[in-house]
Amino acid sequence: MSDHAIYPLDIVIKKRDGAELTKAEIEHFIHAVVLNGEQKLAEARGEKPATLSATDKVTDAQIAAFLMAVFQRGLSPEELANLTTAMRFSGETFDAAPLHTFTVDKHSTGGVGDKSSLLIAPIVAAAGLDLSPSISVPMISGRSLGHTGGTLDKLETIPGFDTQISMARFAEILRECHASLVGQTPRLVPADRILYAMRDHTGTVESPFLITASIMSKKLAESLNALVLDVKVGSGAFMPTYEKSKFLAELMVSTGERAGTRTAALLTTMDEPLGRFSGNWMEVWECVDILQNRRHPMSADLIELSNILSGWMLYFGGKTATPEAGAKLADDILRSGAAYKSWLQIVAAHQGDTSIFNDPAAFHQPKATRVLKASRAGYLAGMDCKEVGWAVQRLGAGRAKPGDPVSAHAGIESHAKLGDKVEEGQPIFTLFSEDAALLDEPYRMLEATVEIANEPRQKQPLIREIITKENIKG
Repeated sequence: MSDHAIYPLDIVIKKRDGAELTKAEIEHFIHAVVLNGEQKLAEARGEKPATLSATDKVTDAQIAAFLMAVFQRGLSPEELANLTTAMRFSGETFDAAPLHTFTVDKHSTGGVGDKSSLLIAPIVAAAGLDLSPSISVPMISGRSLGHTGGTLDKLETIPGFDTQISMARFAEILRECHASLVGQTPRLVPADRILYAMRDHTGTVESPFLITASIMSKKLAESLNALVLDVKVGSGAFMPTYEKSKFLAELMVSTGERAGTRTAALLTTMDEPLGRFSGNWMEVWECVDILQNRRHPMSADLIELSNILSGWMLYFGGKTATPEAGAKLADDILRSGAAYKSWLQIVAAHQGDTSIFNDPAAFHQPKATRVLKASRAGYLAGMDCKEVGWAVQRLGAGRAKPGDPVSAHAGIESHAKLGDKVEEGQPIFTLFSEDAALLDEPYRMLEATVEIANEPRQKQPLIREIITKENIKG
């Protein structure tokens, strides 16, 4: 630690001018951010906030200026590692050491119909229960925002499923089931919660450095031995270009490895919704069908991706000699019914009602539907997948801002994949909503974005590239 006083404004100016921040300066700034957040919470509760020293006081304007300085100037690998670590330890963390298990998680940068976590967690948990060495999946997930879906919103359509549990209960479920899917607690990585909200108002959301620090601080706070990242590319991805998605993947892999966590990132195609359904309960329904060995043709890409991601997790956990063998093992676990048994255990441990899985289709009760049909014969050639995601959100399945309610039964069913031959009048999408008035705009959005051509176009492979510490340049 420096022997002279550090002031938040000096840190902002230093970064603004392009100089490299020290570990002590970054730690001090993040500490001040959390202290000021605690002051605001105390004031909101009607309590008298603690008195802060001049060096610990940071204003919202200074936080905003810091974020913009990072957005404009970027961060060195050392700065990024220090920022991620400072955020990771800004509040409570999960300690998996007493569980005596290899901990591995998967994170997706977000897509449309991206429900692979609901398959991956029980697949890897089943391997952890039945095959030595022990392996567990502590999965702290998020909610839908913008055009992307959220794992917590999907899980909470299961009656009784509790995602807001203590870290102590989280550990108990991991010990019992080898997987647990929960939401971020208020005390877990509080610095990220403050900075994340500020980024949304300062035009700094797209910074790959701030994205990396945000994602990796939360994941590393899970006490992970390994992490597999699903970084989306294509029209439905968060990052606008392949190059920017790859750069983000490399930053996250480097940051994870610097923290002592084995990390791999798979660049995966998101040019159309993944699987058959996009929407909260419908995505659970699709995964339950797969877990029960009812494999719809429209779910083939979801199954393939889930097996590949699970394969990397099983490989990192010492279950197989290669990721490819891990993917084969994952599919064997799926087909055997072991993953479904694990799924039921996980849901029951979270107080969820497992009886609805006896007939998941019957639980789907939208009040209004509409079918978008092909305007002519040809091949399904293209769509803006992000626009499809926004259509799902407008049907009621997503939220425009944090805290908005979401519908369990709103969403879409895909009836064709890119490259498929379609006939005039053939269904392309079925739209579902709990309010008939919400159908019109999403229908027009989907109608405008669907492209049918005379000849099929070349499709991108599902896995575009795999990033590990061995192939990162520089």
